[in-house]
Amino acid sequence: MNQDNLIEVRDLAVEFTVGQQRQRVVEGVSFDIRRGETLALVGESGSGKSVTAHSILRLLPYPLAHHPSGTITYGNRDLLHLGEKQLRHIRGNRIAMIFQEPMTSLNPLHNIEKQINEILALHKGLHGKAATARTLELLEMVGIPEPHKRLKALPHELSGGQRQRVMIAMALANEPELLIADEPTTALDVTVQLKILELLKQLQARLGMALLLISHDLNLVKRIAHRVCVMQRGRIVEQASCDELFRAPQHPYTQVLLGAEPSGGPASNIAGAPLLEVEDLRVWFPIKKGLLRRTVDHVKAVDGINFSLPQGQTLGIVGESGSGKSTLGLAILRLLSSQGTIRFQGKTLDCLSQQEVRPLRRQMQVVFQDPFGSLSPRMCVSEIVGEGLRIHRIGTAAEQEQAIIDALKEVGLDPDTRYRYPHEFSGGQRQRIAIARALVLKPALILLDEPTSALDRTVQRQVVELLRSLQAKYNLTYLFISHDLAVVKALSHQLMVVKQGQVVEQGSARSIFAAPQHPYTQQLLEAAFLAPTAVD
Repeated sequence: MNQDNLIEVRDLAVEFTVGQQRQRVVEGVSFDIRRGETLALVGESGSGKSVTAHSILRLLPYPLAHHPSGTITYGNRDLLHLGEKQLRHIRGNRIAMIFQEPMTSLNPLHNIEKQINEILALHKGLHGKAATARTLELLEMVGIPEPHKRLKALPHELSGGQRQRVMIAMALANEPELLIADEPTTALDVTVQLKILELLKQLQARLGMALLLISHDLNLVKRIAHRVCVMQRGRIVEQASCDELFRAPQHPYTQVLLGAEPSGGPASNIAGAPLLEVEDLRVWFPIKKGLLRRTVDHVKAVDGINFSLPQGQTLGIVGESGSGKSTLGLAILRLLSSQGTIRFQGKTLDCLSQQEVRPLRRQMQVVFQDPFGSLSPRMCVSEIVGEGLRIHRIGTAAEQEQAIIDALKEVGLDPDTRYRYPHEFSGGQRQRIAIARALVLKPALILLDEPTSALDRTVQRQVVELLRSLQAKYNLTYLFISHDLAVVKALSHQLMVVKQGQVVEQGSARSIFAAPQHPYTQQLLEAAFLAPTAVD
């Protein structure tokens, strides 16, 4: 083994057992991870990136997964043939991992302090105050605001971005030699992405830590990676230094990836009458203390927001994690209690009971941020997509089946896969299933909460074009919540910038992107569209 290499992967192949057959999903993959460097694996969803990375720590769903060939050498030991006891000393200690979907990776029954302390106790022998002090240090390091107030929080009480930061803190707890980061900034806004990148660079410089980055965000890869491996259909089709690959890509597939940045503007629909009107909307969560649990203060997640959204238009809502974007969307759909006025299609919703709102649900659909958490693991895709049709009694059984097939085709999925279950799809494919579930009812309003966060750039571009065409065809209205400003720019007619529950800037998306007025908006745009930093 070359002394400069921390990990050597040679001729790796992975097969999955599907029914009575074996399907090869990774074939002949070879690469090195050098000490202290960042190697990026890029490619579309389903290309084999995550399967390859998970093989290093043997985290695949065995015995359904098999390694028919290959070696993964670490410290002169083949990890594929290492005993389970020896492997446990490496997992989370010398080699750590950040998973793509934090809500399914964190224990929903344990608070954040307990989950991080558990790692410190297992590998570092830290307990009590020493473990808590280290946990606070880690949470502060990854940008959790007021970390002492978050120690007792359960995962569902944090925003998507905050949950991802907790996962990063857990992975960094033992200062590993190799950090495998599977879409580490997927749920993070652009300003925090920059902070995390700088943090990872600082840790690499201090610890000599290597980083294996799995990402569909080529802007992220360009900012941090030293070398890049491009994967397509389970094989590495190109491998080069980051500078060389972005300057002169050789393989046609690499050229397609680099040219897949969402572009253009929103659908050129003529604005109709106001479909959704919001006046002085507030969502305040009480802070209770003392033996009698009296309310002493409030967390003002949404604080006095106003807007009017015409039919056929898209309102982009941007801001940092925890700014209140998702809370605002859920309140509008009456999935959270709120104060203020909400009018949809001329009807005032805030005074209606949940039973009275239910008939309107067909016209108001939502695509959630975490597709794995929002799709039932016990239902096949056909049942998931068709559930709304059955609930609202739309069409005959044959018509419902055809609507399901059409919806899957619209989002780029093979209808023949509709009897498979969510765990049999990649993260990007699961998000497309969630979009199909919303589209199948042909609603008037769709709330899109980070709908492209789990998708690679080529699929993002397809989804953006799909959403534009559907908006033009059916005169749909979108509430588009995202931290990806390139996607927001490509879809939004109006833009709302939210910070700590309040609107700091609002107006035409084109005008704000061209000349932002508020310093916070300027900071967001600078972080999103800043030229990539050079890798040392």
